[in-house]
Amino acid sequence: MKKLPPLKFIPQPKERIWGGDNLKNKLKKPFLGNNIGESWEISTIKNSVSIVSEGVFKGEKLDKLIIDYEYRLIGKSIFKKFGYEFPLLIKFIDAKQDLSVQLHPDDSIAKKHHNSNGKLEMWYIIKSTPDSKISVGFRENISREKYLAYLKRNNLEKILNFKKVKPCDAFLINPGVVHSIGKNILLAEIQQASDITYRIYDYGRKDQKGNERKLNISLANRAIKLEKDENYFVKYKSKKNKSVTLTNTEKFITKLIVVDGEINLNLKKIDSFSILICLDGDVLYHETKIKNKLHFGETLFLPAEIELIKLKGKKTKILHIHM
Repeated sequence: MKKLPPLKFIPQPKERIWGGDNLKNKLKKPFLGNNIGESWEISTIKNSVSIVSEGVFKGEKLDKLIIDYEYRLIGKSIFKKFGYEFPLLIKFIDAKQDLSVQLHPDDSIAKKHHNSNGKLEMWYIIKSTPDSKISVGFRENISREKYLAYLKRNNLEKILNFKKVKPCDAFLINPGVVHSIGKNILLAEIQQASDITYRIYDYGRKDQKGNERKLNISLANRAIKLEKDENYFVKYKSKKNKSVTLTNTEKFITKLIVVDGEINLNLKKIDSFSILICLDGDVLYHETKIKNKLHFGETLFLPAEIELIKLKGKKTKILHIHM
């Protein structure tokens, strides 16, 4: 094969106690069942490996493609650093109810205790209501004793830093930072390839069997950051037909592109796979003469050896992720 083509994968539904129906109704995911809280779009997490949905590689798993095509698929520098492990997990989250208050370990703690990556994550808000809010960190720097006292009294909300959100807001959540997604929020999440979460507070909520969900307070104590987080809110100004950087970290880079007309997305210099997420509307894309369409709520994987892709849309917002 002269050049690897763009790839779409089958989205994977994840039922959650707090999940809703926006993934089915708003993003048109072909899911059955209720309380679907997450759609895993691109993953090589164990038991949740993405499968190609169409084209010449239909039915192939992403981890197998990395073995077969190595740096052609993910990039020379990335293959040198990560080998056959894919470094990211891409998902949509639909919070009908509040998620638990939680945090994630950094790389060193995750490697030591879980043989896993840590988790840096980024959120892009797609849909919300006027009263929708998130929490990120504490209102002020806090002592461990004070934090544990509020936790013991089940009133942790009193010391958390809450922020109202609206569509197009973006947030960067660092490892160790306490956070939660509030009800009535639909968002795209970009994160390191990790499924390690330390849940510290869940409002006394019970599952269908009447059991409270497990908390991970002892594990969280190793990783928690008690300082106020000043830099979680991503400030940016979108520009038509221009890539605007939202986050630039050593774990991933995210850019927002508002496609209005036809543009060329030049990927030659990045030596990385790219991932495009359609955040509203539709966009036509073609790397060869064959044109395809990326719909609202769909995700597209571009192998590293693709140097240029043409996009055509009408005020269509695209999230571009690469390493």
